[in-house]
Amino acid sequence: MKIVYMGTPDFAVGALKSVIEAGHEVALVVTQPDKVRGRGHEVSFCPVKECALSYGLPVFQPERIRNEEAVDKLKSIGADIFIVAAFGQILSEEILNIPKYGCINIHASLLPKYRGAAPIQWCILNGESKTGVTIMQMDKGVDTGDILLQRECEIAADETGASLFDKLADLGAATITEALDLIRDGKITPIKQDEAKATHVGMLNKEMGRIDWNDSGVIIERYVRGLNSWPGTYTYHNGKMLKIWGSKVCDDKALCQSSDKPGTVVKADESGLYVKTGEGVLIITSLQAEGKKRMDTASFIRGYAIKQGDTLGGSK
Repeated sequence: MKIVYMGTPDFAVGALKSVIEAGHEVALVVTQPDKVRGRGHEVSFCPVKECALSYGLPVFQPERIRNEEAVDKLKSIGADIFIVAAFGQILSEEILNIPKYGCINIHASLLPKYRGAAPIQWCILNGESKTGVTIMQMDKGVDTGDILLQRECEIAADETGASLFDKLADLGAATITEALDLIRDGKITPIKQDEAKATHVGMLNKEMGRIDWNDSGVIIERYVRGLNSWPGTYTYHNGKMLKIWGSKVCDDKALCQSSDKPGTVVKADESGLYVKTGEGVLIITSLQAEGKKRMDTASFIRGYAIKQGDTLGGSK
């Protein structure tokens, strides 16, 4: 099939490679404009552009995909289908109707659950046991189109946002080529999404990573995993930020029944920092002091003054 591929971040790279290596003709790769980064104002290419150039593919980077010039460019390709994976711009209805088979999207959840931004992380934050990818026929709504193909995967007990991101990127890469073959052969029956089961999630922000010790240990532990690697979770000790990289829920009933206020360090040794929460105790196993490198708790407490009875939380 002749394809226009639209994507920007790492998540979309594997699927682009998969489509190319399956023998499809990628006539054009559309991605976001280059960004200027750092003090040296160096131009930075997004991952999808770097991938496209490595295969010698033409790249198109419109400021606004809805502009007349951009639409005319897309029409001129004569593609059979457009594939969209975390592109970053909303397509107009005119664009959706250009190719023979329309536009399909690789969405990192089992629709209709987790429509919108950051579905990967929100699955962990909400304690889901499984997720997956959906190949969806795009319409003028946001993630509301018909389901063409879905594939599931388990969410491991120690899954992080970063590890699940990689897992779903690989699953999406495998699923998109399967879907293209089925579309070409007329073997897919679109399924309408059940609006009664639809859920919506928003974008992540740095403030979400600030730990509220009044939450339960179970919820905080999910946030430590789900927001790893961005934006990350953090707290404060004596006005200094501590970034939390690893944690687990404590099963010591005596410690969990402590009458200390949430945020109080009830135990500190090489096995971890045991912190009272709104329900139970959370063991911090890996953390990073402000301006320092990430380390396990055993290494951390040997060089950082923190002890039983100290309080975490507050701000600078």
